[in-house]
Amino acid sequence: MTDAARHLLVVAHTGRADSLDAGIHVCRRLIDAGLTPVVSDDELADLRAAAPDLAPLALLGVDVQASELELVIVLGGDGTILRAAELARGCDAPLIGVNLGHVGFLAEAEREDLDETVQRALDGDYVVEERMTLSVRVKHGDEVVYETWALNEATVEKASRERSLEVVVEVDQRPLSTFGCDGVVISTPTGSTAYAFSAGGPVVWPGLQAILMVPLSAHALFARPLVVAPDSPLAIELLERSQGVGVLWCDGRRTFELPPGARVVVRRSPKPVRLARLAPRPFVDRLVNKFGLPVDGWRGPASEGAASEERGRA
Repeated sequence: MTDAARHLLVVAHTGRADSLDAGIHVCRRLIDAGLTPVVSDDELADLRAAAPDLAPLALLGVDVQASELELVIVLGGDGTILRAAELARGCDAPLIGVNLGHVGFLAEAEREDLDETVQRALDGDYVVEERMTLSVRVKHGDEVVYETWALNEATVEKASRERSLEVVVEVDQRPLSTFGCDGVVISTPTGSTAYAFSAGGPVVWPGLQAILMVPLSAHALFARPLVVAPDSPLAIELLERSQGVGVLWCDGRRTFELPPGARVVVRRSPKPVRLARLAPRPFVDRLVNKFGLPVDGWRGPASEGAASEERGRA
């Protein structure tokens, strides 16, 4: 592929000065390499206002379509990566994130690695990892009234602070339990370290294909987090006796109001999100680094010879 035909989308949290500066820097690097950076309309105005000499830039959806993208470079935290995944939803381009936020669980690199990350992107020096996503459908009666998707989670929540929801939880098209609650989180393994984690759900390794369900402040004896097979559809139905309306949130970005009687059905989506990885490493290392977990005193596994001797004595 020639450089003239290469399209790299740059997504930055331009509302923050450090991310805006990083976006300008990355665009200049791409331009110096003979490429025309692609940006969304949100970034375009901010980038040009901060750097009037920054040219050329291509506008996503006008000059370049999502299907033409080779890679998406994301500058910010996990929220920015989720927005980038939304922008690139219709294509196979992987996302590579540089963390300029706090935890940045989905990011591949930190701010000090920015130049190396851009060079690796230009060289195509990365591997691609696929992450499972969710297909989300809202029905009211026999009518499908809303459809969307999620990389992290779909959450059914109460819309009013002072009122709770009455829901029926369903797995594999069979009722599981009815209870009052503040809401229910349905999560992918990727989202298990996000909202579901804060709600008391388990951490699930991203290589596992599964769907999590975590109730929020449920008034019930059986309201434990569940982990089900990826092909098991989950449904949350708001009972007509619910004290108020609910709201569906997907990845904290897309929302839809849920009246009593609404039914939210969540399945594995056939379309994953692709993440570019520079140095694939065990997921446990990412957990330790991002959460600052204490591992002092660890000596590591025994050598192969010692382990074999130990097995022989057993």
